[in-house]
Amino acid sequence: MRIVIAEDSVLLREGIVRLLTEFGHEVTSAVSDANGLLAAVNTDRPDLAVRMPPTFTDEGIRAAVLLRRQNPETGVLVLSQYVEERYAAELIAENTGGFGYLLKDRVADVDDFLAAVTEVASGGTVLDPEVVTQILVRSRKQDGLATLSPREREVLQLMAEGKSNAAIASTLYLSAGAVEKHISSVFTKFGLTADTSENRRVLAVLRFLRA
Repeated sequence: MRIVIAEDSVLLREGIVRLLTEFGHEVTSAVSDANGLLAAVNTDRPDLAVRMPPTFTDEGIRAAVLLRRQNPETGVLVLSQYVEERYAAELIAENTGGFGYLLKDRVADVDDFLAAVTEVASGGTVLDPEVVTQILVRSRKQDGLATLSPREREVLQLMAEGKSNAAIASTLYLSAGAVEKHISSVFTKFGLTADTSENRRVLAVLRFLRA
């Protein structure tokens, strides 16, 4: 796939370029800042943009928000030192596909990173569990989240991470039927009836991400 990378550290930027190239991807541009990222995406029209914001600044994450709005067809994978809850929620709220937000310190496995790259570029969603946890903590008292049981919140968090019912069952050591029961309860408490025209699973996830 065609990828644009933005990272202010030369060593890290070149390392990511070599890694992606080694595994058959084409890095069309490797830039150092947000302005360069936006310009490169507009010029190259890549499948994926990987953004690693500088430490202690929200400049990079704000660029990712703008990129998602201006180029919705391009997947965006953010690798950050910390979680910026407000921007993370905004990034996923308008479009649940083609987006990833991972913490740098937790991306220690090459295979996991490459899998995230493939998933986001193909329209999937990859969220670091800590990202989801912090957004959930920030918003659990809003939009009916306070009515959820601890287990229902766990299921909702895993749904937000993009996990299937089977994956949720495996993670929480539950039966498939139990997972379906918890999800149904979440829908009920959020007022998402069966005749809702839109995908209830997506709406449930967005309920706390938008808070």
